[in-house]
Amino acid sequence: MSTPAEIFATIGHNIGNNVEKATSVNAVFGFDITGDGGGQWTLNLKQGTTSGFLVDGLADDVNVTISMATADWTGIISGASNPMQAFMMGKIKVKGDMGLAMKLQNVLALAKG
Repeated sequence: MSTPAEIFATIGHNIGNNVEKATSVNAVFGFDITGDGGGQWTLNLKQGTTSGFLVDGLADDVNVTISMATADWTGIISGASNPMQAFMMGKIKVKGDMGLAMKLQNVLALAKG
């Protein structure tokens, strides 16, 4: 199982290989992952962005912040957990634009390449 930092590093790398697809969501996502190996990250997927997609910490200009425990994050990325079911069970908290949060599946696909 990868750590949240490793997962975000993979996402950041894969964004660079597929900028057009990644920035099609046209949003800035904040992630607050709690527990062992957790941390905060920002993914800048605004259209026109060409670098600096992944930043450690939460930026001030996020459109939506998604919070969850490390185990839930790694489970969703590995495919062991369903993101919609985790949300309905209260394991994922969303602050900000819920419509953008619904585009999270496109972002998560970047963790797999």
